[in-house]
Amino acid sequence: MAEKKQDAGFTVTDRRLFTSDGELRSDVAEEKPAEEAPVAVAQPSAATPASAATDPDVPPPPSAAEQKANADAYRQSSKDLDARVELSGQSAKELEMTFERFMASLYMSAMLQLGMMHEQGGQPRIDLIGARQTIDTLTLLQEKTKGNLTSAEEGFLQNCLYELRMAYVEVTNALARPPQAPGAAAGSKQR
Repeated sequence: MAEKKQDAGFTVTDRRLFTSDGELRSDVAEEKPAEEAPVAVAQPSAATPASAATDPDVPPPPSAAEQKANADAYRQSSKDLDARVELSGQSAKELEMTFERFMASLYMSAMLQLGMMHEQGGQPRIDLIGARQTIDTLTLLQEKTKGNLTSAEEGFLQNCLYELRMAYVEVTNALARPPQAPGAAAGSKQR
């Protein structure tokens, strides 16, 4: 009889050679060939939903202890970065993410995608699908945060959406018009 092969899962290993400070890590082990490497088998726990346990493509969610350790490491890394920023003479408050900065980031992305802005020295590039998805993302945020925003945040979001929708319509209309012949001036007739 043929033996059934069991799905072995996978193991995540940090193989970066350098620390966040740029120093060589001493705890990195040399990689072994794939056939010699031990493989950990992921066992579904009682807390894992039935749908995740039966679907081999969906990894189990991290445990509460893993999430806490991850959050603590992130906070420590952020504190270290803030300290370096403060040493350079800038304020770490400038790096703080706010809802308005998040919206402004999406606004700028959409303007770049519409070709309304471009990098200095570069040519504008138009990505209508990307721009539409970014505008739809802002619309989704507006719907999902209704009643939870300050008046300033709500006004900023409404202004962003108004300007982006108008720019989107302007760009799509301009692209839909047939190109005009080079010498034909508006309002002049050829004889």
